[in-house]
Amino acid sequence: MNRTVLISGGGVAGLALAHRLVAHGADVTVVERASAPRAGGYKVDVRGAALQVLDRMGLLAEARGLRTEVRAGTVVDARGRRAASMDGDTFGGRVHDDVELLRGDLHRLLREGAAGAAGAEHVFGDSIATLTDTGDAVEVGFASGRTGRYDLVVGADGLRSATRNLAFGPDERYLTDLGHYVAVATVPNRLGLDREEVTYVGPGRTALLYATAREEGARAMFLWSSGPLGHEHLDRPGRERLLAEAYAGEGWEVPAMLADVPASPDLLFDSLSQVHMDRWSTGRTVLLGDAAHCASPASGQGTSMALVGAYVLAAALDEHADHVAAFADHERRMRPYVAANQALGPANVKRMVVRTRGQVRASLATLRLMDRLPGKERMLAAVTAPIHRAANAVELPEVPGRVG
Repeated sequence: MNRTVLISGGGVAGLALAHRLVAHGADVTVVERASAPRAGGYKVDVRGAALQVLDRMGLLAEARGLRTEVRAGTVVDARGRRAASMDGDTFGGRVHDDVELLRGDLHRLLREGAAGAAGAEHVFGDSIATLTDTGDAVEVGFASGRTGRYDLVVGADGLRSATRNLAFGPDERYLTDLGHYVAVATVPNRLGLDREEVTYVGPGRTALLYATAREEGARAMFLWSSGPLGHEHLDRPGRERLLAEAYAGEGWEVPAMLADVPASPDLLFDSLSQVHMDRWSTGRTVLLGDAAHCASPASGQGTSMALVGAYVLAAALDEHADHVAAFADHERRMRPYVAANQALGPANVKRMVVRTRGQVRASLATLRLMDRLPGKERMLAAVTAPIHRAANAVELPEVPGRVG
């Protein structure tokens, strides 16, 4: 492959694609808005076909060595009374082979592991500002003022993709709001959790606290139902205010968790939304991962979809000299897999956030009963079975003559 490729976004999708394109001989530049590689981050799952991708990339064994080792999960009510407990894999809907690791650890693995994306040029603290497709190349203007010319441009810059906005038009054309919001912050481990996770369920409000083997401190996660909040136009204090208002009056450890958020070094705050597009490419620009087909965090499949999509796109570019044919091949293979995984989001969020006090009481009562029954793991496995079917709903292309 003798192509110059610019990848916008240094997340899982962008780094995985860089890893594969470098292995196939492309000249790759990854531009990332953040000023430095992101360490730590919230925990993510790799399932199904994505495990095959890591294996073919020569990274699966190392990924297993980076597991969070979360070993137990508990659900509590507003007074902190336990409704149910289970092992960490059952609680997280994982089967034996699935891997849960920190997002930052996966980034580092993709960037450095097995030589991978280390062969690409990584530019931090910059982003794409303009795109001009001349037919035989894409001329790019960056926010820093520098310019570049590339054979292909890949937008792997997430749900609110700047590349998509430039090449395809405004977000409102493509984003579907699921009526919920999510916030995640690093907080002190006030409960002294040891590789475990505790979830509080209130009406329209779920909150959880977890600690892994890979980090000091803990992560607080909030998931709640709401109409549009206009958070896109707010600074961090404004988003913290929205979060505090959403959880005012909630029980358990929620007030202490909220009090810790302003001192957190990081805060993820966004709507649960999906991206639906009729096509993922235009000219010499193509979208990848959440930028093309976000399924929302409620699907539990965003990371796996990013890995699979990167592998499939790289294989298509390696097979086809014509980028138009490559983009079409990538889309043909990925569409059914994406549809299966996007269908998980709306269904899962209804189980993750219970709407009324009556439903909360019924849900907790069911969990207490299930906790005392033999075979509860099998019952919970039936609930998560759709995730694993969707996780394997793709046939990965072979890459003849390639190692890794």
